[in-house]
Amino acid sequence: MIADLEAMQAALAEAHLAAEAGEAPIGAVVVRDGAIVARGQNRVLRDLDPTAHAEIVALRAAVAAVGNYRLPGCTLYATLEPCAMCAGAMIHARLDRLVFAAADPKAGAAGSVLAVLNHPQLNHQMMVEQGILAAEAAELLRSFFRERR
Repeated sequence: MIADLEAMQAALAEAHLAAEAGEAPIGAVVVRDGAIVARGQNRVLRDLDPTAHAEIVALRAAVAAVGNYRLPGCTLYATLEPCAMCAGAMIHARLDRLVFAAADPKAGAAGSVLAVLNHPQLNHQMMVEQGILAAEAAELLRSFFRERR
């Protein structure tokens, strides 16, 4: 059984790989039955795809691995609070749980800017937790963008 910390460390490793490829350093993994079933990292520039956020990449890999577009019993770990697009995809996938590291005060849709997840009018609710490795994830983002300015 993979622990939350270990899963977030795997997501952070994906974020580092994204940074090495010149992408915004955001990573994600999907865990089911105590094991990582999918990994994702930002691929927006490499794929020329505005939807290729780490969470979407991980969700696409997870549904392929599981063989179902729904992901009950799964937890997605992300290094940054998801945006509205990613939050919507998580709802449609019927994830049980989201764990994210750093809050996103510019585009976060899990409460920082918008509250897409667990909106009372939506038909799916999931557990949301934050803060695991938040300092490391935030520093990776800060240093990445500092170098590009």
